[in-house]
Amino acid sequence: MYRILGAFAALAVSTTLALAQPAPAAPGAPLVEFETMTWPEVKAAFAAGKTTALFYTGGTEQRGPQDTNGGHNLVAKAAVKAIALKLGNAIAMPVLPFTPNNASAQLPGTIGLTNDLLAAVLERVAEQAIVTGFKNVVIMGDHGGGQPNVYRAAAAKLDGKYAPKGIHVFYCDDVYVKSAADFDKWLASQGYPASEHAGIPDTSELMYLGGDAYVRKDLVKTALGDPVPVPGQPRSNAPRVNNGITGDARRSSVELGKMRFDMKVDYAVKQIQGFIAAAKAR
Repeated sequence: MYRILGAFAALAVSTTLALAQPAPAAPGAPLVEFETMTWPEVKAAFAAGKTTALFYTGGTEQRGPQDTNGGHNLVAKAAVKAIALKLGNAIAMPVLPFTPNNASAQLPGTIGLTNDLLAAVLERVAEQAIVTGFKNVVIMGDHGGGQPNVYRAAAAKLDGKYAPKGIHVFYCDDVYVKSAADFDKWLASQGYPASEHAGIPDTSELMYLGGDAYVRKDLVKTALGDPVPVPGQPRSNAPRVNNGITGDARRSSVELGKMRFDMKVDYAVKQIQGFIAAAKAR
């Protein structure tokens, strides 16, 4: 227990140092980012009905030669703010920059947690949000590590504990799982090549959100990696490229990135609204 708490304390410090400072809100824009608000502004938001906390975890990992290592965090920060704005009754909480993964000296871009550490962090921050005054807490992630088991178990455990008090904790998986599956189906229907890690969806989304700052565009034209495994078929015996890409990212574009990002936001909003409506109807 003490080891986990000590690791959590170190993680909290790392989180503060790792994340870039969020841009200040434009004059007159709604305040929805917890870390850019003052405590009186948080209290005012609660009074106005913004009682849903959104915890969107990111992740730090290599994403091929062309995409920045913090891509999951950059996407998560933009997505959670957009989701909060669209919901209208939510506040975007700070993004956790580390999720389950393993570092590699060959592709040195990954810093990961274990599943146990992630579970402890999710439970702790969710309960802290509840103490602060939130009535609903939503956890979700931009990286596959820990999904769905860790997130689902943490949400179920806490919801069982707090539901009798009218407080709920939900796991929003559609933002990652369903939106990705549907986007991949659409890409296939349009003749795009199959891709997974650091492929078309990842690269396009970063191109849309950050352009040259997030993607080395001169490398996109050669962003071809190892083939995507076909379920039920053995892996090819061909020598591996092993550049961090699974699939083909060469046809990535800003337009595809916008579509991918908007799907994440829309799917999350719809699922979260359904969770809250169902909880009220109980």
